[in-house]
Amino acid sequence: MSTATATSSTNKPSPSATLQADPAYPLWAPQPIPGAVPAAPGEHGLTATELAHFHERGWVMKKGLFNAERIAALGKDIDDLHERCAREEVPGAWVAWEDDLDPAKPKRIRQLMGSETVCPLIGEMSRSPEMLSVIRQVIGSEMHLFHSKLMMKAAHDGSFTPWHQDFQYWQAFSALPTHVNCMLFVDGADEANGCLRMVDGSHRTGLKPIHHLKSSSFNIGLAGGLDDFPSTMIPTEPGDAIFFGAYVIHGSGPNTSSRDRRANTFAFDRLGNGKDHPKAS
Repeated sequence: MSTATATSSTNKPSPSATLQADPAYPLWAPQPIPGAVPAAPGEHGLTATELAHFHERGWVMKKGLFNAERIAALGKDIDDLHERCAREEVPGAWVAWEDDLDPAKPKRIRQLMGSETVCPLIGEMSRSPEMLSVIRQVIGSEMHLFHSKLMMKAAHDGSFTPWHQDFQYWQAFSALPTHVNCMLFVDGADEANGCLRMVDGSHRTGLKPIHHLKSSSFNIGLAGGLDDFPSTMIPTEPGDAIFFGAYVIHGSGPNTSSRDRRANTFAFDRLGNGKDHPKAS
């Protein structure tokens, strides 16, 4: 099984226990795709065990989704991205910078939306057999890239990513929570540099009310600090990818280490789910 060994943290009761699901949306997302075929050994895609893990816990890690050579090339392509974006606007991209950094320090990107326009290799990865074989199993064949975003979490300066559900943001654009996200790690991630944390099974408890946060980028989510939700830390190596649905509650700690924790999220959705699409009405 290629799912990571993960560490569960249950320091405090989850604040989500007091939140009510939004009745406008289904309680469980994403639902299993009828007829999804597990990957055989040596094939791209999720095995039967990995598919079961995804639908039971709301996420699954695929070890080595991309090989070391491609991940090294991606890392090289984005090595100077902080400085490049600080010098000039990048066409097709939207940048959110880290808040509250010392003005004497260089600016650091928190997230960059439209990353496929900045790095052609990211666009190639979004269309690759490695990526699409998994997405077809959990969404279906009629799907598209909803967005691609770099999460830079720079050494020493990368901040806490608050607990949130992706559909809290995406409901403004989408009729149903059918999306699946893939977070591909360019650098290794652990507790010190802010690995991803998931609240297992929270994809079965509906969309929670929005809590407004004081941030220029992650400005909505759930109330609570890093240890306020019982969560699973998911350490990763470069090239590993975590696939998760639009309801699962997740977040990550600050980067207190001397190592970057760069990752790209590829969000996919079913065709026709946009609120401006005739099929969505």
